Amino acid sequence: GDDDIAIIGIGGRYPDARNLTEFWENLRRGHDAVTEIPRDRWDADAHFAADHAAPGTSYGKWGGFLADVDAFDSLFFRIPPSQAKLMDPQERLFLEAAWSALENAGYPPSRLPRPRFGGQGRDVGVFAGVMWGDYAQLAAEEAARGNHHTVLANRSAIANQVSYFGDFRGPSVVVDTACSASLVALHQACESVRRGECRYAVAGGVNVSAHPSKYAHLSRMRMLSTDGRCRSFGAGGDGYVPGEGVGAVLLKRLSEAVADGDHIHAVIKATAVNHGGRTGGYTVPNPQAQQALIEEALDRAGIDPRTIGYVEAHGTGTALGDPIEHTALRQAFADATRRPGTIALGSVKSNIGHLEGAAGIAGVTKAVLQLSHGQLVPSLHSEETNPIIDFDRSPFRVQRALTDWARPVIETDGVRIEQPRRASVSSFGAGGTNAHVILEEYRAPEERPAAPPSGPELLVLSARNPERL
Repeated sequence: GDDDIAIIGIGGRYPDARNLTEFWENLRRGHDAVTEIPRDRWDADAHFAADHAAPGTSYGKWGGFLADVDAFDSLFFRIPPSQAKLMDPQERLFLEAAWSALENAGYPPSRLPRPRFGGQGRDVGVFAGVMWGDYAQLAAEEAARGNHHTVLANRSAIANQVSYFGDFRGPSVVVDTACSASLVALHQACESVRRGECRYAVAGGVNVSAHPSKYAHLSRMRMLSTDGRCRSFGAGGDGYVPGEGVGAVLLKRLSEAVADGDHIHAVIKATAVNHGGRTGGYTVPNPQAQQALIEEALDRAGIDPRTIGYVEAHGTGTALGDPIEHTALRQAFADATRRPGTIALGSVKSNIGHLEGAAGIAGVTKAVLQLSHGQLVPSLHSEETNPIIDFDRSPFRVQRALTDWARPVIETDGVRIEQPRRASVSSFGAGGTNAHVILEEYRAPEERPAAPPSGPELLVLSARNPERL
């Protein structure tokens, strides 16, 4: 449709995965990247206490962690090293992920179009989801020890640094809706492109655990897993495991992407955002609001719900949240007559933990990779499913093995027509902001001939000096 948005570039880093090739391989083999908190962050044992009420401590000492969050090629991004040292690592990581998405799409800033008005810079918007900003707290703690640094908790720079680097003149926005932030950022980016505010948009999110106070806070809220396992839709889930990661996608209208001959990773058919309103508690989800959200997204997409083959769920692995989410999904898909277990269900949180502000882009990245490879990967720690959920009579099944993903075939008026693979992704924020996205694999028109091989090609690598090359 005219409102379809193409994902033409994708980049990111996740626990135990320096790039998306390694991330996909980890997903394929069902790798659990959650570990104990690394020593180079803080001494987890010194902050650990089994007593949930012990002040300043945490009963959870596990998470999904990125490697080398302190490493950054500042000169590549034209940032003085003295400035880079004081930047929140989330700023640096999102810069890298945004560049990876541009690079993956084959669009350095110089190839991007000028804006319609003004004629300067590039017609690109930047939308970043983020939740925590505890790097400033780490700096304040160091200052109290006499190691004086000034770091402000100014998260607007996470988007603004990208816009400044690329000379991007579209909207530059940081979104914080708690755990749904990066999926809300993706929604806002799509709407911005549709409204003509920008022709291209970078959207995604980032999450880094810089200070142990976050774990202490989550412990007081009784939100952490007691054994370091994120049991999405599995039995015994009693909390979530925090995770780190960063991801970004480059977006443009599908019609323009096809005309420009771009490689299209996936098509965004629709996005939707709402709020749960008043519930039984500030962090208690609202199944009616989740159901309405999914129904709205399906209606905007204008597709047959029977063609959705996979749902990347929020799936935090809690005894309360997972059954509520399943109830909303079951009711939203009630009109799509299905045999039990025909829609695959999973959550990347079972592999890498809950990436909080970056959880939505992690789920989208997993769904896009599955669409691209035509495979469904296992969701972990669900060998025994949550006993509150009756999966025997549910149209959903937890995807627990690597399988090929067959395209759906829909019969209309006696004619069977193969449909493209489709997936949907949910992200729900503590406090009530919900987001949902519907994705579709891109299938090039059959009449479009493939370019014939033309022999060897020259691949040019460049860098500012031999060391960086």
